[in-house]
Parts: sequence; structure tokens; C-alpha cells
Amino acid sequence: MRRLPIYFLVDVSESMVGTPIEQVQEGMRTIIQNLRVDPYALETVFVSIIAFAGKAKVLSPLTELYKFYPPTFPIGGGTSLGAGLEALMNDLDTSIQKTTLEQKGDWKPIIFLFTDGNPTDNYQAAFRRWNEKYRKHCSLIAVSLGDNVNVLTLAQITNDILLLKETDAESFSKFFKWVTASIKTTSMSVSEQNTDEVKLAPTTGINLEKVNPNEHKGTVDENFVVLHGRCQTTKNDYLVKYAKRTEPLPGLEMFNAMDFKLVGAYPIDKESYAALSAGTRTKINTMELVGVPTCPCCGNQHGVVVCECGGIFCVGEQSHNECPWCGMKGELGSGGPEGMDITRGLG
Repeated sequence: MRRLPIYFLVDVSESMVGTPIEQVQEGMRTIIQNLRVDPYALETVFVSIIAFAGKAKVLSPLTELYKFYPPTFPIGGGTSLGAGLEALMNDLDTSIQKTTLEQKGDWKPIIFLFTDGNPTDNYQAAFRRWNEKYRKHCSLIAVSLGDNVNVLTLAQITNDILLLKETDAESFSKFFKWVTASIKTTSMSVSEQNTDEVKLAPTTGINLEKVNPNEHKGTVDENFVVLHGRCQTTKNDYLVKYAKRTEPLPGLEMFNAMDFKLVGAYPIDKESYAALSAGTRTKINTMELVGVPTCPCCGNQHGVVVCECGGIFCVGEQSHNECPWCGMKGELGSGGPEGMDITRGLG
């Protein structure tokens, strides 16, 4: 039997925390459920999921459709697309069956790349390896979840770049139905017409459009700030997510002011986060951040308090507190009118 390998290369960086990663998780379940009732897909499709943040990890090796169960997606720090691509290529080397004199190999693998941001690693070597050895033998469809991705970067590794303009629940639902339909159509094509050309479904009625890289000349600024906190009460970790906001200055409408507005705070598994994080950090001033969340682990009123060690933690009504990062004890102070520089993730 000739297999149709389907890879999902999924960005699980900090900026995906909250609704985006939840929608991807639900979408993957929907894709698998719908494919299992399609006789062509059931006969040919094998699925693998590779996640990347600051590091990359194969969450699910290439598995026959009827045996495949979507994994739980972790969250990590950074967006190392180069590392994700390297993990994909290494898996292609070991998992894909090549044509020999005795038998035909697998159909051309299809890779769906989902990302919402720009690479934070040195990806050029991985891009060169991909273009020299794999690009002609695979079909890579890159999907920008929202409009924060630098299209010119993705254009270096594929001609098929799609933009999911809206990332609400309804748009995600329609998008994953489109992915399912595209896989079904391609599996039917390889079974009946003996061709491995990708058959993408029509995008009518979906906020999904194919992008022309020539129309995107500039680069994209940072769009998210993500802080890594630790709960003082439970010692569990969480992420605080802010999104970039630009607004006209009052009385100077031709000029814009930029800051980052609170989106929410989300508990994470510290071990899986550490395993997928690059470890690199940068700084941002607290004056650029608008809004303070409650702690998502224990409900303490202040979810962003900074210790002298640089660790971010939560504080409730108690007067004396202990930093869960370094163990330092003391009372709260003020950062002053100029704010203070605190550690942020790469997003």
C-alpha cells in the first residue's frame, strides 16, 4: 500500500497561548474524526504532528489514520522555525518509504505549517537544507494564523502561503474543515488518478486567502509580549500575554502611540514549557504594558509582581511575600514613575 504522509508542523510558541492553541487542539481532533469516515483517507493517510517553539519535538510519529489520536499541545518559549524544519526533515529521512526496484514508495508528503509569528532563531541553514533536498519532493502549505507573520520569510521555503485573517472560533472551525476537505480530495486523487498532486479545497466562504509575497515588502514588528510567571501559592507556572495596540495620539491624530494591552493569563506545565523553550530572553519596560491579570493558578489579585531576582510571580492581600523563584522574602515596593525593565519571552 502506498501511503499519503500528512505532517502538521505547529507553532506552539508563547504567543499561541490561550485561545489560539485551544482552537488548534480542537481543530486537530475535528480533522481526524472527519477523515476517519472517509474511505479513501482511511486507506492511504498517515499523520504526524511536530511542534516547535524555542525547540522542536515530534509529538506524534507518522501513524496510520485509524490508529492516530491527536496529542495535547504544549507551549514553549521562542519561535524556532529553523528547529521545527530540521525536526521535520530528520523525520522525513527516517519515516518516508522511498521507491525501490521492488516497490513504489510513499506519495509526496504534504506538510501543513501553522504559525502566528516570525522566527526567533537562526533559520537560514535549515532553509537551505530544505530548498536543496526536500522542497521538490514535498508539498509545504504555510498558513499564517492572523496577519503577524512576515510573509517574505515563509516565501523562502514555499510558494503556497495562506493567510487566515480572522482567528475567532468560527473562522478556525471553517479553516480546519478546509484542511480536512483538502486532505480528502488529495487522498481520493492518489487512489483513483494515481497522481500525487495536492488538491486544495476551494476557500469560498472562509477568511482564508492565498498571499502574494511580492505585495509584502516590509517586515512585521513585534506583536506580542509574553511574561513567564510563577504562582506564589501553588508554585505552578503561568504565562501572561499582551497584544500590540496602536492608537492615534489625542490632538495629534497623524501620530500613533504604541503599547501592549493585556489579553489574559494562562497556566502552563513548567516541564513541557522548559523542554520546548530556547532559554533566550529580552526586556521590556512595564510602562509599555497595559493591564495586570489575576493569577490563573490561585486567583491572587496581582499576577505580575517582579522580584529583585527578575522572577515574575503573584501576590494577594498578604503584606509579606516570598518569591517562588529565589525564595527572597519581603514587602512590595514601587517601580517608580519611569517603570522598570522586566524579562519577557521571545513570543
